[in-house]
Amino acid sequence: MSLKHGLLGLLNYGPMTGYDLNKAFKDSLAFFWQAKTSQIYRELGAMEHCGWLTSERIIQNERPNKRVYTITDSGKEELKNWLSLPETDIADAMHVRSSFLMRVFFAGETSTKQSLELLRVYREACLESIGRMSAAYSAISEYGAVVGDEQRTDYWKIAALYGDEFFHAGLIWADKAIAILEEGLNT
Repeated sequence: MSLKHGLLGLLNYGPMTGYDLNKAFKDSLAFFWQAKTSQIYRELGAMEHCGWLTSERIIQNERPNKRVYTITDSGKEELKNWLSLPETDIADAMHVRSSFLMRVFFAGETSTKQSLELLRVYREACLESIGRMSAAYSAISEYGAVVGDEQRTDYWKIAALYGDEFFHAGLIWADKAIAILEEGLNT
């Protein structure tokens, strides 16, 4: 996936401002795809240049002016083409590339105390991520009500379920890893 396809997918549900897109992206997609606000706005400009969306500047008296983005037929076609591509990124989903796990692999070169601290920090990050998943589920409910298409929201829930299970698996792994190292300290 690329950022542009995520933005096209969101715009496919209706026109949004850059602020709305940034919020929707962070509320619903951020657990599996991260983007900075500046990247989102840069991508919107490039997509408009490609003809995948249009924008309209709205002048407001008591608030800053805003730009509302709308997907074009060309943008809908691009989204549809991307969704129809043969699946090549499943292989990517099956591989883990993690500098964190590389550090864990070679952590035998450090003290057990230092390794335990690394794992405990990771465990806390898993707990925080699990806590943030409630925001993703809330966003699904909120945007689902706006879109009014239960089948679409089922897919959103399925993606969120993956994130939920991923973070829970990380927590279980961290607990087991910590137990192994603590047991080694006690023998």
